[in-house]
Amino acid sequence: MGKGIGQYVLKDNKKLALGYTTGSCAAAASKAAAVICFTKEDISKIKLMTPKGILLDLDVLEISHLSENEIKCAIKKDAGDDPDVTDGIMVYSTFKIVSKEGSSLKINLDGGVGVGRVTKPGLEQAVGDAAINKVPREMIKEAVREICEENDFLGEVNITIEIPEGVEISKRTFNPRLGIEGGISVLGTSGIVEPMSEEALIASIKLEMRQKVNSGLKYLVITPGNYGKSFLSTNIPVLSDDALKCSNFVGETLDYALELGVKGILFVSHIGKFVKVAGGIMNTHSKNADARMEIMAANALRAGAYNETLKEIMSCLTTDEAVNVLKKHDILDNTINNILEKILFYLNNRTYGNIDFGVILFSNEHGELGKAGKVDEICRELCTE
Repeated sequence: MGKGIGQYVLKDNKKLALGYTTGSCAAAASKAAAVICFTKEDISKIKLMTPKGILLDLDVLEISHLSENEIKCAIKKDAGDDPDVTDGIMVYSTFKIVSKEGSSLKINLDGGVGVGRVTKPGLEQAVGDAAINKVPREMIKEAVREICEENDFLGEVNITIEIPEGVEISKRTFNPRLGIEGGISVLGTSGIVEPMSEEALIASIKLEMRQKVNSGLKYLVITPGNYGKSFLSTNIPVLSDDALKCSNFVGETLDYALELGVKGILFVSHIGKFVKVAGGIMNTHSKNADARMEIMAANALRAGAYNETLKEIMSCLTTDEAVNVLKKHDILDNTINNILEKILFYLNNRTYGNIDFGVILFSNEHGELGKAGKVDEICRELCTE
């Protein structure tokens, strides 16, 4: 049997299978447990309509009759072709009838082993609650409500979601930094996992930004990825742990920072990523734009480079190579200053001048290449927050 749900998307000319979220697993397991509890008969399959409008038909696993009115079962997560750390885990739900009396249905939902617990403000759920996001909560309750109504049940039920493997998986995620302890979050806005989803990456960036701002931070240190984190660890270790990764999504990060009322941002980036911002490129993935050498050559020209130097730059394959050319012709500092000037221009333009910026550019070979803007001021603010 293949991966996923039998539906696909094309990414970079590759056919990739769709999967389903932990939220869908939790909802389907809850629905299955409710069916078994009312009918007193085990089932092997359960259908679940996702918010995406895709109907799932999932295998029901590990059924346990804990008592006459308490059933536990599981659904296995299948992320399709998405490189999801939760792929293949078991998501359990225990459905328990607490009371058969009542004038209206009451559904209580909580998390058990492997489902994280919120410890800091700023997330979708309140401090102390299980880290089951809004849409999965609605999916779970709606799935259970459907079965209860089919059986004319108006009492009170408890639903407990457990993901035993989540305890270890959470240690490899951002959850501890976000204030989610003891397990993973039950996620998913559509119920469906789309491979390499940009939407999911942007959502995770926004989540971490929101958590930081809600905890009282008004200044942020942001880097595109691991190179920046490594540079900070070596050169400004006091800021390394608090650095937020924006991946390729510079524009979306700026837009959300503006929405959150962030006062200042220190960007620390390898020149290979942020030189693109000097050309007004706000999504730095190579599939969207790769004008690195053109932008470096244009700014070298502004620094006084001759035609032969420009030809050398345009023949380079990497920005580190181009930096060597600039250094050889003694125009590196002036070119970097020009690039930094343009980066600041486009950052300010995107945010209408409402956020203070500092920018540090580096290369793996040469270390820090230059800095501009309010680097020192923002560093002081970051260190006192």
